[in-house]
Amino acid sequence: MTATKRPSPLKDLGHVPWPEIKDSTGSAAGIPFLLTTLARGDADSAGSALGQLRRRICQFGFVVDEATAATVPFLWELVRLPQVTCRAEILRLLKSIADTRQWETTAAAYPKLLHHPDNYVAWERAARHAVHAQRDVLRQLLAEPDTDIARATSELAAALAD
Repeated sequence: MTATKRPSPLKDLGHVPWPEIKDSTGSAAGIPFLLTTLARGDADSAGSALGQLRRRICQFGFVVDEATAATVPFLWELVRLPQVTCRAEILRLLKSIADTRQWETTAAAYPKLLHHPDNYVAWERAARHAVHAQRDVLRQLLAEPDTDIARATSELAAALAD
C-alpha cells in the first residue's frame, strides 16, 4: 500500500509580491510568516498570528488594505485544513472582510477619495470579491461536526447571500 502524499499547504505564497503591496503596517512582507504560523502553529501561536493578521488586513474589523484580497485565498485554504486550530476565527475574519463597506461608503460622500493614489475603494471591492469567489467551500464546512465552525460558516454564508 502506497501512502498518498498531501500537498503542502500554502505552496503558492511565493507567487504573491508581498513586499510590493501594502497592509495596515506598510509592507505586507510579514503576511506569509503569519499565514504559515496559522497553518502549522499550535493553538497559542496560531491565535497570536491570526490577531496580527487581522490587524494587518482587516483593521478594526472593517478597514481593509491592498494586501487583503491577496491574502483571502490563503485564508480559504486554511479553513479547509482540519489541523488548523482557529478555523472558526478565520471564517469570522472572512465574514468581516465580506462585510466591509468603509471606503465605498466614504467615497459616496467624498468622491475625491476615488482619485486618491491608494485606491482604497478598489482594494475593498477586490477583497470582497475574493471572499465571494470561493463561497462554494461553505457547503463542505457546513457539514463540520465542530459547532463553532458550523456556526461561523452559517454566519459567513448569510453575509455572502446578501
